[in-house]
Amino acid sequence: MTTFADLNLHERLTRALGELEITTPTPVQASAIPEALAGHDLRVVARTGSGKTAAFMLPMLHQLLQHSRPRTDTRALILLPTRELAQQTLKQVEALGRYTFIKAELVTGGEDFKVQAAKMRKNPEILIGTPGRLIEHLEAGNLRLQDLEMLVLDESDRMLDMGFSDDVLRLAAECRAERQTLLFSATSGGNAMEKMVASTLREPKSLMLDSVRDLNESVVQQVITADDVKHKERLVQWLLANETYDKAVVFTNTREQADRMGGVLVASNLKVFVLHGEKDQKDRKLAMDRLKAGAVKVLVATDVAARGIHVDGLDLVINFDMPRSGDEYVHRIGRTGRVGGAGTAISLIAAHEWNLMAGIQRYLRQNFEYRLIEALKGNFLGPKNLKSNGKAAGSKKKKMKKKEDAKKGKKPARKKPVAKKNSRTNKPAVPDTNSGFATVKKRKNPGSID
Repeated sequence: MTTFADLNLHERLTRALGELEITTPTPVQASAIPEALAGHDLRVVARTGSGKTAAFMLPMLHQLLQHSRPRTDTRALILLPTRELAQQTLKQVEALGRYTFIKAELVTGGEDFKVQAAKMRKNPEILIGTPGRLIEHLEAGNLRLQDLEMLVLDESDRMLDMGFSDDVLRLAAECRAERQTLLFSATSGGNAMEKMVASTLREPKSLMLDSVRDLNESVVQQVITADDVKHKERLVQWLLANETYDKAVVFTNTREQADRMGGVLVASNLKVFVLHGEKDQKDRKLAMDRLKAGAVKVLVATDVAARGIHVDGLDLVINFDMPRSGDEYVHRIGRTGRVGGAGTAISLIAAHEWNLMAGIQRYLRQNFEYRLIEALKGNFLGPKNLKSNGKAAGSKKKKMKKKEDAKKGKKPARKKPVAKKNSRTNKPAVPDTNSGFATVKKRKNPGSID
């Protein structure tokens, strides 16, 4: 299949694709759409930014158009891990279904519960939501899934990471048994994913299009060493002032650091929004809207945004903190270079993050490009000695023993002072026969005096 015209999609979908100037499917779309149209359950592994949303959205809309059922409850349910991703999926449904009468509603946390319940009572054909809020509506009796024809689990590996496994399985159990289920992820997901696949899919076809290691070749990956947090902050300021980019995201590992970094950049007269889990829905929506509109060029975010951002023109990602795993690294830098576009990903590495960075390189089987900014050259330029795996050379046994002793509350053992050899002290003690008084030493007879 070389064009969407080869799929014989409904003419209203073809018209929408033409207006959006989308003619050639991506590899994941070319593989998944025909199988989904044939009615198969699918398990699809494809890298971030490969066009997975249209891969399930087009067959969903096509089947809803082909078989009109006006008096039924919700016919399709799309589960996603974050509000931002759910909002973006709704916009894509509206764009692809612009010439249809299909209605879709969003059900996520942070919005008025009663308003959502009222919208659900109108029986929209498609519901798009996050597991936690959907479970709340299920328990309140607002969610009816007995007529469901298609269930989509998008970013399913991320839902597992966020602890939504039980909620997803419960929602799937409420759906009609004869439904079609499509599961999409960027990673294989391990044993937890296998359990989810076995519980929700029936004789699925597996499409393993990409490994997590298959990153977009057009994304330049760089590493810059840093001494400490303040040095990193100066590096971020320099990069945002000197790099060529349209929009940028700075990722941190903690909410506190995100807020701090946002304040530093605002003090540099940059228009910045901060996005993390403690921000309410109104602030999060405003941040995404401003970024997409171009009113703000820089977003500082924690990993809550790593799976939920799809912004055109986002071509620079800065890892202020190195992500904790190779999968998270992939999802972060996947915000740039989407659908074949170019981009740059720069990671700032302090001494304590070197081994983590080396492990991620090894996991991805890639070598990052090392970069030095002369104007902000620090003291730490990398370990003096490296192991064959790229990690810093050192005594692992000593480090492990120190950690174990620290956990047990033991203090480091002090070396005993070495006693000086003394012939007097080495002699056995003489029994005290004078009740503590000094013994008068008798002089030897010198002999007769001539």
